[in-house]
Amino acid sequence: MALENPVERVRAFLARFPFNIEVREFDESTHTAELAARAVGVEVGQIAKSVLFEVGGQMVMVVTSGDVKVSQSKLKAHLGVKGKVKLADARTIEEVTGFPPGGVCPFALKRPVRVLIDVSMKRFPCVYIAAGSPRSAAPVTVEQLLAITGGELCDLS
Repeated sequence: MALENPVERVRAFLARFPFNIEVREFDESTHTAELAARAVGVEVGQIAKSVLFEVGGQMVMVVTSGDVKVSQSKLKAHLGVKGKVKLADARTIEEVTGFPPGGVCPFALKRPVRVLIDVSMKRFPCVYIAAGSPRSAAPVTVEQLLAITGGELCDLS
């Protein structure tokens, strides 16, 4: 049975792994990397942005440091596609991930999506992902993120 509360869905998904990752909920918004960094008490680069793109007719999630931009040309080259890179709109984000914008977790997704993990996050021993709501975060290492998401480590920034 699917859990209706997205934060609880993330917690239940994490419980399947031996990492003991704690989902934290905040009174203040973590909707943007800047707000999340302030709430958590870390620098913006330690906030992992999960961004949903439509590229070459496929949905792909890129998880990158909050202080970098995704290079569209690197993304297309990595995927081996041509054409436009389009950011998903709010409705598509909710339909595909099951999470609201600003709270998109890179796992426990509603539909399977290819996940690309940007090397920019390897600068930090730990990064903070959104955990299902725009008032949540969870600390993970890049290695844990790769294991949990089944994602691919690549240079996209």
